[in-house]
Amino acid sequence: MALLEARDVVSGYGDATILHGVDLDANEEEIVTIIGPNGAGKSTLLKAIYGLIDCWEGTVRFDGEDITDRRADTVSELGMCYVPQRGNVFPTLSVRENLEMGAYIKDEVTEADFQEVWDRFPILEERKHQRAESMSGGQQQMLALSSALMVDPDLLVVDEPSAGLAPDLVDDMFDRLVDIRDGTETAILMVEQNAKQALRVSDRGYVLDMGENRFEGTGAELLESDEVMELYLGGA
Repeated sequence: MALLEARDVVSGYGDATILHGVDLDANEEEIVTIIGPNGAGKSTLLKAIYGLIDCWEGTVRFDGEDITDRRADTVSELGMCYVPQRGNVFPTLSVRENLEMGAYIKDEVTEADFQEVWDRFPILEERKHQRAESMSGGQQQMLALSSALMVDPDLLVVDEPSAGLAPDLVDDMFDRLVDIRDGTETAILMVEQNAKQALRVSDRGYVLDMGENRFEGTGAELLESDEVMELYLGGA
């Protein structure tokens, strides 16, 4: 049984239907990437899965439990955390305070919880008293991921983790996502515009187009597909 199962998901905003019956699975301890052109419904799918918008039709199951249309805060309590593309840190709070906010559903936050973050991202320990708004984009993204990991989720849902990063930091971000999967046994579901880089570190991937499933396969299979390469990855 997959950790996450989305079946025939239909959703959108107002009168606009964005998703037209999308299917997706994510298994334990794997990285799954959703790619596709702008407007394909990638971020909408993440929001529907996490309960930020309603599923008009279809079902979402997490760890065997039906979470269709459950509120996002209750989904977090089940072991799924979401890192949005924008507004993913509290800008006026310090690094340490952001991490405390990330752990809001825990009864107690210990120094060992913080130490796990410091060990993974030493730069955050160096800047633990610094306000998040004064940090670089890459450092803020590290902080956003670390805040989500404070509750030791089974699934980390990430929207565009490399957005706004300098080109030389993009590969580093993907390396860190691999380290998170391997080091914490947390599965990762992400949407990413840097499709080639993301698929290289992904166990599996999905291609969405016009709110529908177009292709799915391992990361390697999608990278090796001439059709996927021509239509969605900019050619050879």
